[in-house]
This record gives sequence, structure tokens and C-alpha cells, in this order.
Amino acid sequence: MTESGTAPDASTEPEPARFLTIADTAELLNISASQVYSLVRSNELPAIRIGAGGRWRVERSVLESFIQDRYEESRRQGLWNQSDYSSLQEYSFDGSTRRVPNG
Repeated sequence: MTESGTAPDASTEPEPARFLTIADTAELLNISASQVYSLVRSNELPAIRIGAGGRWRVERSVLESFIQDRYEESRRQGLWNQSDYSSLQEYSFDGSTRRVPNG
């Protein structure tokens, strides 16, 4: 309650923007803008072009999903590295083999 006896209005706090610029995304991920562009160009981080200049924008919810996916990827890699199978060779369909790095 405020001094006037009314409840504080939650709508006075601005909602975070739905879309983030490349610079905003880079700042949140603590990486460079060129690294964000690389993620966007490789389709690892989905983004859309908006406006006449075709400026890239990343939807906040997509960025949150991207971050959660990276946490899950790290978790799985850690479990794999701890498993008895981490020293096995990895086979591919092109006939080549390679060792899976530990760590």
C-alpha cells in the first residue's frame, strides 16, 4: 500500500522489450556482436529481420530457450565425459573415425 492507501500499480513498471538488437543480445550473453551475428548466420540462434534496413532482432523468449539449450548441452556433455563410453571412437557414415575429446 502506498501512503495514500492505494495498492501500487504493477502496470507502471515497463515490460521488457519483446525483441532484442544484436548489441543487446551480445551484452546479455557477454560476447561480441560479431559472435552473435555468427550464431544468427549459422541458424544456431534464430533471429528475424525487421524494418526497411533489415536489422536483425532476436526474440527474448528465443534467446532464453537458446540459453537453456546450451545448459542442457553442457549437462549432457558432462555426463558423457563421466561415462564409461567416453573413450570410445566415434564413427561417421563417411567411413572416417575420430576420438571424442574428453572435456
